[in-house]
Amino acid sequence: MTASDDHTSHPTAAAPLPRTPHSAGALRPLLVLGAGAQPYREFFLQSLAARHPVMLADSSLPEWSRPFVRDHLAIDLSDAEFTAAAVKEVAEQTPLAGICTYMEHHIELGARLAKQLGLPGTSPASMAACRDKATTRRLLASHNVRSARSFQVDDEDSAVAHARLLGYPVVVKPRAMAGSAGVLRCDSETEVRVAFKHASWETVLGLDAYAVHGVLVEEYLDGPEISAETVVHNNGVHIVAVTRKTLGEEPRFQEIGHGVDSRDALLGDPAVTETVTQAVRALKVERGVLHVELRLTKRGPAVVEVNGRPAGDLVPLLVQRATGVDLMAAVADLATGAVPDLRPTRQEAAAVRFLYPAFSGRVGPLHVPVSLREQPWLERLVWTRRAGEQVTAPPLASIDDRLGHWVVTGETADECQQRLVEVLLQVTAPINPSAQATACTR
Repeated sequence: MTASDDHTSHPTAAAPLPRTPHSAGALRPLLVLGAGAQPYREFFLQSLAARHPVMLADSSLPEWSRPFVRDHLAIDLSDAEFTAAAVKEVAEQTPLAGICTYMEHHIELGARLAKQLGLPGTSPASMAACRDKATTRRLLASHNVRSARSFQVDDEDSAVAHARLLGYPVVVKPRAMAGSAGVLRCDSETEVRVAFKHASWETVLGLDAYAVHGVLVEEYLDGPEISAETVVHNNGVHIVAVTRKTLGEEPRFQEIGHGVDSRDALLGDPAVTETVTQAVRALKVERGVLHVELRLTKRGPAVVEVNGRPAGDLVPLLVQRATGVDLMAAVADLATGAVPDLRPTRQEAAAVRFLYPAFSGRVGPLHVPVSLREQPWLERLVWTRRAGEQVTAPPLASIDDRLGHWVVTGETADECQQRLVEVLLQVTAPINPSAQATACTR
């Protein structure tokens, strides 16, 4: 099915795409909102397509997605009301098995559409609470869930006043972004004023078109950062995996790597389990695959964010390679009313590393030795920038400045870390210095 991008017209039937390579047969399609970028999202869409025939709703159909998509609904997802009307009309012609998304942009819309059509899902209010970090903090505080003290501020002077109230250091961040865009640690009034400006305009992946706008000043949470890859269904909160994060140097909080170990001791940690469960209950999320970020502070685990979707940055791939649990299959199952299989079938580890430029400039010739690509433990190595393109080095870099990434597997987390370094030492990604900078993209 397809719909015109002209908002005065109605969705019309379109020729179906070639059949996806699975045995779904006459199963009802799963409506997936947004395709995303191939380097990070192909695994997601492929896993969903292995579970159900996919109807992709997006403004265009990326060439890479064609093997996994049966039907395409061409529509501007930033227009929620038009999308709701179009999906209702399409569903009357082709009954849907369910609706899901792995894109931060569309989690609230997906919940609204599922409710509108009487399909399985969680409440739109719970997804709105996940999207809006101010609402998240308010609900966590009202339910006594350990988190950061937080204030929404309207101008620089208010930001400075609340920073003084909290005590330095503080974190200044946008109210509804992702990928650490616009998030800065501040240790002085001057830094708060600069950070307020950044948080007011920085964006990534076009999220500003879908976000509630505003700036937060928050208590700085000290300690290692982790995330709990969590599945919620049948009144249960199940932590499938714990992801250990590697962050770049502050004042930014750029994620430069993740690791998943099926034997991670935190999987059975009562404090982590209790904090995640309390956070899910506070936001009233009833169903879904969540990415709950925490800091392990001296006072115990504290919630950084509750994301109403699977983790990005290929974390679901790491979980699958380390534990055997397919989080994207769980997304499809929950969206269609099935019970997900969360039983681990592997006891291994997996990790990913993102390569940022050492300094700003133009990318030179990229090279990977053939002998490295042949290593059985190298799951993938992908360049996300091309020679000649302009990139910006940390701390001003955004996720768009990543040169590439690689995923490795191993028996232990330590073995994975050694292999990540082994790849780093062998790849060649020269940068021709330049004074230009890309900053965060709109």
